[in-house]
Amino acid sequence: MKKLTAAGLGVCAFALAFAAKDPVIMKVNGEDVSKSEFEYLFNKNSQQQINPQSLDEYVEMFKLYKMKVADARAEGIDTTAAFLKEAEQYRHELAAPYMVDSVLLNRLVDEAYDRSQEEVEAYHIMLFKTRSQEQNRALRQRADSLLQALRNGADFATLAEKYSQDRGSNARGGRMGWVVAGTYPVSFEIEAWKLPLDRISDEVVESPVGYHILKGGHHRPARGKVRASHILKLTQAKSPASQAIARREIDSLLLEVKAHPEAFAKIAAENSEDRQSARQGGALPPFGAGEMVEPFDSAAFSLMPGQISDVVVSPFGYHIIKVDGKTPVPSREEIKPLQLQRMVSPQDPRAKLIARSKLDRLAKKHKGALNDKTISELRAAALANGVDSAFLADWTTMPKAGMTVASVGKKTRNVADLLADAGNQSIPASEEAADFIDRKADVLLLSMLTDAEEEDLLKTQPEYRNLLKEYVDGSLLYEVSVRKVWDKAARDTEGLNRFFEANRDNYRWTEPHAKGILVQASNDSVAAAIRDRAVSIPDAELASTLRKEFKGEAQFDKVLVAKGSNSTVDYLMFGGAPVNPSNTKYSVVFMLNPRVIMEPEDVNDVKGMVTSDYQNEYQEAWENELRSKYPVVVDEKVLRQVKTKK
Repeated sequence: MKKLTAAGLGVCAFALAFAAKDPVIMKVNGEDVSKSEFEYLFNKNSQQQINPQSLDEYVEMFKLYKMKVADARAEGIDTTAAFLKEAEQYRHELAAPYMVDSVLLNRLVDEAYDRSQEEVEAYHIMLFKTRSQEQNRALRQRADSLLQALRNGADFATLAEKYSQDRGSNARGGRMGWVVAGTYPVSFEIEAWKLPLDRISDEVVESPVGYHILKGGHHRPARGKVRASHILKLTQAKSPASQAIARREIDSLLLEVKAHPEAFAKIAAENSEDRQSARQGGALPPFGAGEMVEPFDSAAFSLMPGQISDVVVSPFGYHIIKVDGKTPVPSREEIKPLQLQRMVSPQDPRAKLIARSKLDRLAKKHKGALNDKTISELRAAALANGVDSAFLADWTTMPKAGMTVASVGKKTRNVADLLADAGNQSIPASEEAADFIDRKADVLLLSMLTDAEEEDLLKTQPEYRNLLKEYVDGSLLYEVSVRKVWDKAARDTEGLNRFFEANRDNYRWTEPHAKGILVQASNDSVAAAIRDRAVSIPDAELASTLRKEFKGEAQFDKVLVAKGSNSTVDYLMFGGAPVNPSNTKYSVVFMLNPRVIMEPEDVNDVKGMVTSDYQNEYQEAWENELRSKYPVVVDEKVLRQVKTKK
């Protein structure tokens, strides 16, 4: 893991020297606190409070806040692996929006939106990927051979029928039908939308699921989605006589729904042989182009909302279709969030484009570069020998391990850094092995550039600097409070007992409480057995033992409830009205070890309240210790310059 101190938790001292025009408002244990940080937190706190504190009141609270953070550092919390990892992750997340190339992202969204305005008739020859890299290389070679055959004049439909592994289209010469944007992998979509009619793709298109050779089809305006219901009489795999009966039945149903369109759902539920949709009154999920068979698709899209079709014949049977509504093609703003989400997927080719753009932009800004000589030697070795344990052993031993791979400004990384997490790689001698080196080099350089950009953000973006500082200090405050107050008080059993006994009068009740074990048993026999068994079990083990022995036959709950707060307990202990069991499986209800108490018997009866009050004592003692331990010096002149935001 990279050391956060180099690029972020040096944020701890927070590099406030960056802010030359940002005066120091106070020193806490010798550490400077800038006016901008104080002002940011003061105004944020004021906006979140119903009754905001005055500036002087907030100063006192802020001093304690900074003392606690100083104490957390003294405890070494800021050096733990878990804290460093969490803080580094947050730093990257916080910096990410500042590094976005909004021009590129908007262009990619625009392109996706333009594609969404058309439906495309798609054709392809497809070979499915396997889990074996070796087999996938062979499949890619086969796809290249098929593409070469097409270039030499082979017939697309013939090759599709013979070689394509897509069973939904190969029998139709590779025709997939009409497709809409956002349905298939982006690499496939981009190629399908750009191909002119009958044009074969120039290259084999790789998607997460396979290798495709595409042929261009017709284009038409996108039609959005349809919400429709239908009544179906099946004909598939039926005899001619049965099909004739189905036709007479559907014709009769057509007359009925035309006469009573308001009864369509009822008629569908009672007569449609598509049982899944019949349960919903014939309603189908919304569908777009290509999601339904022809001519069902064309018939549904040709109808206006509320209209009912004549009988439509499909490969499945006879349909009567009623269109319930239509959804237009989403606007650019509607598709933008989904497209941005898709773009960050490593399987989306646009993710590589975005990463490359970011790398090039930051490399130019921070003078970053790869060492071409080292990369060339590494690629040549990988190409000739593959990447395996022998390769890694050779290149992670000096002097090769010390060869420079990347530089950003005056900082450099070497081959040992590049291959540090290569692990148990086993890639045979091939272009794939050389590509592995290229990818690792790009990742290493991008990591260095990201660190450089985050350092620059600390200098140039006050909002980023303040948010990161707030997160880091807030996390330290939480962790040190857990150690010094919350956990410490909760674990101090003897102290809790002493505190309770010394302050019993603070925990008296205004209402009597019922205490014991509420039992709900399946019948009288089980209830009797429970009572008999309970006599021989120590009170401390009673509930847990009975739960195990009568599992499935009874339910046991330790209760301590005030009169009037539980109707079942009121009935059993306070003469309340009879109640029906909350669970009909358990018909007999009673209490074991029942008693009515007017005040807590011991600390456990009010443990939450006592613990909270006891923590306050720890908190007060800790804060008094902090005030004597960590000196604070406030520059009153700078303090009076703080601006309050309304």
